Amino acid sequence: MGSMPDTTDADTDADTDTDTDADSLTVGQVSTCLGVTVRALHHWDEIGLARPSLRTAAGYRLYTAADLERLHRIVVYRDLGLGLDRIRAVLDDSTADVPGALRAQRTQVAERIDRLQQLGAGLDRMIDAHDRGLLLTVEQQAAIFGPEWNPDWPAQARQRYGDTPQWRQYAERSAARGPEEWQAVADAVADLDRALGDAMDAGVPPGSPEANELVERHREVFASYFPLTREMQVCLGRMYEADPAFTAHYDGIRTGLATWFRHIVDAAARAHGIDPDTATWQ
Repeated sequence: MGSMPDTTDADTDADTDTDTDADSLTVGQVSTCLGVTVRALHHWDEIGLARPSLRTAAGYRLYTAADLERLHRIVVYRDLGLGLDRIRAVLDDSTADVPGALRAQRTQVAERIDRLQQLGAGLDRMIDAHDRGLLLTVEQQAAIFGPEWNPDWPAQARQRYGDTPQWRQYAERSAARGPEEWQAVADAVADLDRALGDAMDAGVPPGSPEANELVERHREVFASYFPLTREMQVCLGRMYEADPAFTAHYDGIRTGLATWFRHIVDAAARAHGIDPDTATWQ
């Protein structure tokens, strides 16, 4: 059996009719002429914003030249962002302050443009952070992180870790930071390094409350870059001891500090039911 014909809003008013006035347009013709949907024209008719002046004998809507002129004005004001109620007032209220309404709309548009420009700048900064990591000049990096800092490290980290969730988290934090915020991070890291060195000198044993507090402090400070789980911290402790660059940094604070730090991290992990020998980066 054949399917039933589709009866949509576009079919409600025929494009042609034997009774159509030669100077009038059907809904379909107006829709094409103005670039608006038939549904919109029907809605404007229903709310009395733009009603067709004529009907065919069959009941189809017909728009006269005057109707079309009103529709043109509606489309213009709608494209400028005015709501339908405001458009009705502009068109129908002889006392309406049209320039005032347009000025108010211009103010709203300017505010919207400003918000979009800020959004665009934020997106550019986020993209840059994902690509570069640190949004600081080489001079700013040296001033904040000290003479031992290598400005190539962020690019190397991007190449090595750029596809990981941690790099994305790091980039999101970096995008929101300027020199002052990064200086606060660098100061927190330096304070932690001094505290670790002092604790090692004082003979603080792994697993002690003092050592565990330093392990927690390390996780908190490291959260400036990305959230650090205990298992991930164990992996970092391993890397600090095995990687020559990290070992040089920590042993530059106190000889053997990288190994001591690994021991206190392992002890804290065991206290939380984690076997350091099987810990993974997760």
